[in-house]
Amino acid sequence: MAMNVGSPDAGDGDDQLNNTINTTPLVDVMLVLLIIFLITVPVVTQTIKLELPKERNLPTQTKPENIVIAVNRDGEVYWGLERMPSNEALVDRLKLEAVKEPQPEVHIRGDNEVRYEAVGRVVVACQRAGIFKVGFITEPPAGAAARLN
Repeated sequence: MAMNVGSPDAGDGDDQLNNTINTTPLVDVMLVLLIIFLITVPVVTQTIKLELPKERNLPTQTKPENIVIAVNRDGEVYWGLERMPSNEALVDRLKLEAVKEPQPEVHIRGDNEVRYEAVGRVVVACQRAGIFKVGFITEPPAGAAARLN
């Protein structure tokens, strides 16, 4: 059992190493991945057909019977300019307003930096008192003021 490996000195140039990259397997893998993505993308993008609400910016109609409740950055609640000492005091005062006919609307003005929990407590207080119409007062986007004029 003998094997001829040739001598290192005998280099006639036929056995040179091929130092180029064979891109055929790379192209095959990329084509397979492309086909997989083309098949799976339509499956992922299927959604339930909904008609989402359109943006609208209606000016608030301020009526004297509307109740404006403000929540500042620290979570303190104000009825107009009067600070409410507790959530129970707010509920009690809202119950007095809830029995009026027609029932007034509650407009909540929350500071931009206030935690949602503080505003949520006001909404729950309105619910406990039986107030049906609760709205939030916001500032229009910067470009909306120019469109309204």
